[in-house]
Amino acid sequence: MAEIVQHRIEERIPELEQLERVGLFTKKEVKSIIKRATALEYKLHRLMVNKEDFIAYIQYEINVLELIKKRRAHIHYQFKREEIEYPIIHRINSVFRRATKKWKDDIQLWLSHVAFCKKWATKSQISKVFSSMLAIHPDKPAIWIMAAKSELEDRSSSESARHIFLRALRFHPDNKKVYLEYFRMELLHCEKLRKQKEELEKAEMDLGEYEFSPEILNARLAEVVYKDASSKIKEADFVISLLNIAAIFDFTKELQDHILQDLQANFTEDSMTWDFMAKRELEAAGVGEELHSAKARASDINRREERCCQVYEEGVRGLNTESMWTYYAAFCLEKLKRKTNVQELKEKRQERLLGVLQRAHDLSLLKEEYYKNWLQILLSSGDAEGATSVAMAATQRYSQSVTVWSLSLQTLIHLGSGDLGKLFQNALENVIPKESLPLWQLQVQWSVANQSPEETEAVFKRGLLSAVAAVSMEMKESYLDWSFSTGGYKKARKTFISLQENRPLSKAFFTKMIQLEKEQETPKMNNLRDYYERALQEFGTSDDDLWLQYIQEELGPLGQPENCGKIHWRAMKFLEGESVESFTSKYTLLQSGHLCESS
Repeated sequence: MAEIVQHRIEERIPELEQLERVGLFTKKEVKSIIKRATALEYKLHRLMVNKEDFIAYIQYEINVLELIKKRRAHIHYQFKREEIEYPIIHRINSVFRRATKKWKDDIQLWLSHVAFCKKWATKSQISKVFSSMLAIHPDKPAIWIMAAKSELEDRSSSESARHIFLRALRFHPDNKKVYLEYFRMELLHCEKLRKQKEELEKAEMDLGEYEFSPEILNARLAEVVYKDASSKIKEADFVISLLNIAAIFDFTKELQDHILQDLQANFTEDSMTWDFMAKRELEAAGVGEELHSAKARASDINRREERCCQVYEEGVRGLNTESMWTYYAAFCLEKLKRKTNVQELKEKRQERLLGVLQRAHDLSLLKEEYYKNWLQILLSSGDAEGATSVAMAATQRYSQSVTVWSLSLQTLIHLGSGDLGKLFQNALENVIPKESLPLWQLQVQWSVANQSPEETEAVFKRGLLSAVAAVSMEMKESYLDWSFSTGGYKKARKTFISLQENRPLSKAFFTKMIQLEKEQETPKMNNLRDYYERALQEFGTSDDDLWLQYIQEELGPLGQPENCGKIHWRAMKFLEGESVESFTSKYTLLQSGHLCESS
């Protein structure tokens, strides 16, 4: 191993001598490089090497390159690159090759090599790296695309890029992304050739020696890609994606028309087609006059939106599905959200959206989330009757949805309409019990604000009986809070005692009672001890903080410090797993005065 390392270091001597000779590095710096390089080389030639050693070696060499670049700029010396930088670059490439050969599956390592080549190496070297990577990872479409883009952008070779895309399609014949990028590449190549031809014509140069195929200039190659892609992947969203790419280029009108015809002929059963066709009406040319006033502009916008809606109307007549109505509603909602100072346009947009929402609802084809928008519009318009009607209708349409019930009940509470007690009961009967907590919380809020204490207490007691642990625990905490707010400490303590054996219990249930006791004018330590002991019965095996709080309480003005040792002994006995170590560490801090008292 020593002989190999020595040989590697000797190979560096010429470049290091050049660095010193031309004044880029000092003699001391050169010695430092040799020392560091020797250490790194030894790590690479051990029997058991790891990836981090290779990365550290590469990073060090790149840092040297960066430093040389800065020194060159500083002293304005730009010669001897073949003797100085090239050997370093060659060495880094060699180490990258060794690393990627050993850790073939590490994509990030391969991409780091590509990034290095782009900055420091030759363009042909990038191609070699991608070629090696694809030989090992042909199953990754993204790498094929990166390789093809590199050929086009870094080497200006459309022929190589095309060849890579064709190979990629042999491995991934149905991959949308590969086809889309291949299509884009052909159009970019076409655009580049058209610009070259235009510049040559402007310069009045003879085009005889240049080959500008009319087929390529007219995007025929892109059209071939489109035909192949659309025959393999028969999906509206894919065809629309191809059309959107074509629309970026100003010479593709004929190709766009062709794709549009295919879309209209083959995908009328897909709601996305109708959505796309409708939105195209927004881009349609206006009547030609310049629109100076806001009202005239608003009128023109309204005309365009009406044309969009006509296409949507045609869509829902032929394709009466939830998806089709969703696209229609989404369009109308998006337009309503657009700011405008013209009240007439705003009212027209709102009227249009409300009409679509009502019709979709009547057909039972309105998606759940749109009821929220519908209610918001009706409430902001002051239509209490309409909002009540929609809220009730929403709960019938989505009777198992907690979100819909919560939204509708909040609306009805706000409006003060409906038999809310019965509606809460209906809601809890219909929704999945595991998801019912938000409804219980809402019912408690409503009952506290609107019902008698007896009726509110009945709500709590029903909640306590829930088989869902989250509901039962939340009800206990809320019941304790409510008892204190309505009857003071005595009622809260009575509630606590009645519930302290009623499992499941939360830690917060006990800590609330502890806090209430401590807020009294004359807190009783015996009560606090009782609350802590009850809490530790439930959580003493896992909650080290609870034990520490108990100890801190005994160290406080009400406690007896001599009890702390016994509590510590019990904690060490009851705590399990990692909690023991955590408790020991915190207890040590507490003894040394570095742990603040917990509230």
